[in-house]
Amino acid sequence: MGKSWALITHLHALAGPTLTLIYPLYASICAMESTSKLDDEQWLAYWILYSFITLMEMAAQHVLYWIPLWYEVKLLFVAWLALPQFRGASFIYDRFVREQLRKRGVRLHDRHGHGAEHGPHHAVKVMFVLVKSRQGLLFREGQLLMILLFAGH
Repeated sequence: MGKSWALITHLHALAGPTLTLIYPLYASICAMESTSKLDDEQWLAYWILYSFITLMEMAAQHVLYWIPLWYEVKLLFVAWLALPQFRGASFIYDRFVREQLRKRGVRLHDRHGHGAEHGPHHAVKVMFVLVKSRQGLLFREGQLLMILLFAGH
């Protein structure tokens, strides 16, 4: 029972990286090599949301430390985002992120690719739009500014 229990209690040490990084990396490569645009959208949305979750965790790490089962809840949520049976990343991006960008009138690119207005300041503007949206995001502009300033150094 001792070895089995140790394996069960530490299973998240393998499941976490496998679900959040290894499988999405493999699926992203497969998507890039396929002719379908649908899988490209799923994996781009996944990496956008996974990056946002990681930034949120960096900003709120002292609070999340005290939340029981945070890692397990995050793992279940990321599994929902990543697994093809659910296509959660596409759902979240279409329903919330794209909606907020359109609602606020944020232009991400023009017809000829990325224009001169798409520097670091434009990225900050896009992040502020997403943070300001009232869709249950967990941190405010001041914390985002601290993250962006910290990441710049």
